[in-house]
Amino acid sequence: MTKKIKFRPNWYEGQLPDRSYRSLFKWGDPSAFKHPNSALVKLMMQTFNLKDEDLRTPVGYGLEPVEIDMPIKLDSSHIYWLTQLCGKENVLMDTYTRISRSYGGGTIDTLRLRKHIIQNIPDVVVAPRSYSEIQRIVDYCVEHLIPLYIYGAGSSVTRGIEAVKGGIALDMSRHMNKLISFNEIDQTITVEAGMTGPQLEELLNHAPERLGAKRRYTCGHFPQSFEFSSVGGWVVTRGAGQNSTYYGKIEDIVIAQEYATPRGRFKTCAHPRSANGPDFDQMMMGSEGTFGVLTAVTLRIFRWQPENRCRFSYMFKNWDDAREACREIMQAEFGYPSVFRLSDPEETDVAMKLYHIEGTPADTVLKALGFKPMQKCLLLGHTEGERGFSRNVNRQIRRICRKYRAFNISFAPVVQNWEKGRFRDPYMREDLQDFGILIDTLECAVTWSQMDQVHKTVRGFIKSRPGTICMTHLSHAYPQGGNLYFIFIAKINTIKEYLDLQYGILDAIQKSGAAMSHHHGVGKQTAPWLEGQIGTPQMNVIRALKEHFDPQFIMNPGGTLGLDMSVEQKEMRWSKDLEE
Repeated sequence: MTKKIKFRPNWYEGQLPDRSYRSLFKWGDPSAFKHPNSALVKLMMQTFNLKDEDLRTPVGYGLEPVEIDMPIKLDSSHIYWLTQLCGKENVLMDTYTRISRSYGGGTIDTLRLRKHIIQNIPDVVVAPRSYSEIQRIVDYCVEHLIPLYIYGAGSSVTRGIEAVKGGIALDMSRHMNKLISFNEIDQTITVEAGMTGPQLEELLNHAPERLGAKRRYTCGHFPQSFEFSSVGGWVVTRGAGQNSTYYGKIEDIVIAQEYATPRGRFKTCAHPRSANGPDFDQMMMGSEGTFGVLTAVTLRIFRWQPENRCRFSYMFKNWDDAREACREIMQAEFGYPSVFRLSDPEETDVAMKLYHIEGTPADTVLKALGFKPMQKCLLLGHTEGERGFSRNVNRQIRRICRKYRAFNISFAPVVQNWEKGRFRDPYMREDLQDFGILIDTLECAVTWSQMDQVHKTVRGFIKSRPGTICMTHLSHAYPQGGNLYFIFIAKINTIKEYLDLQYGILDAIQKSGAAMSHHHGVGKQTAPWLEGQIGTPQMNVIRALKEHFDPQFIMNPGGTLGLDMSVEQKEMRWSKDLEE
């Protein structure tokens, strides 16, 4: 029997102290939160053998002010030059701002901040106002061998923006977030790289009022970090949104780009397709600031027709049936759903709690029909597009799910509940860490024929650690395969303990034959595994491109994309200085 909670854990809801450590590691809106619901708390208490008092006294809220004063190593002559170029108000040197533009949204970032470990921050943060200013800064950094890093919105979970070698961090979010052009005939929009997801969607959804358009549009790109990530960040990490099964990953949406590089301006043409040799758009996407600074991007856009959306949710009796049904749906050639998310048995059991299905009449019916705990699997999603198309895709999904004996629970508000919280789940991270519980994710791309074995291998490693929750879902699907997204929750006491688990999962992903990353990018976190993943001949091409664009190695140095890694990084001991 599930333990009944007679109290409410001591979640933090107070005013967020200005310039505190918590204000640095907190996700998103400083005033927002999403506490784990009672069902998830019960699960954690059972899994981690917690008592009531364990959730009354936090390990720490991180409310202490950031009082550390990190020295600036950049010569004052360089800072003077930057202020003359960009204005004094756009050149910031206080330690708090420098930390905020180098630490991302990953667990290793939050753990270090909770322990007041400050390392690898830039000497100065500069907010450029134009392409011209950015190119001049790049040229100046080349001349004076100054490391240069790029900050978009700070949601990187791969240590992608970490200023390992100090120098300058360009803050693209402050000024470089404007509309450049809108072309309704071609159905494209060109924006500066620092524009955020909400800023872009607000423009497109209100295109008649804002842009003089005939219709409303959408970009179709909605990562979980949508509210707090930038268009430039999506592009340089090859990101994916939760609707990418229909709209595509960002590399399917980008049609042209502009970069300021050590070799000068690098701009591609906005053609729908070409046969002019290798595709330079594809070459630059995923480069993570190692070749140059992405300043502008042209995107395909789509008609926004939310009134045509059809929501669906089905319960399968087992993982094999569910997986085969999803494969058939993606290969049947009647069109693709938009959101398409299949949870494995452990995640399904948690979802039953989170989406308030457990204990309802629907749950009673499912049990009576033989849908067993730790076996059943939940598929949820919705279809988009023209009304008839959307309805037909939904109808075909229903036909295939029925073929695999799935129970249709679309009458329940499962998808609506998921949609309501789709961008808010990261807020739970702070609550859990306050009590020494970590929740983190790693994802990988697999073919259909690999999927079962990869799922077993990676999940097997995670579950080999006693008392660890491992939830997995297929969140982006293709005719040839999809993405497996692993969510693990563990009671962890030290940074080393966390890194041992994370590195072990990355090892298991690589040994299983899956792609190391589907949409989070590589950064400096996954860099030690990259060459083993893609092969030395392919890695040599990346090295050659780096040598062409940035022979002085000033662009995002310190291990990004497996380039210029330290000995510790290569041996996967990068954070040995953090070992307690």
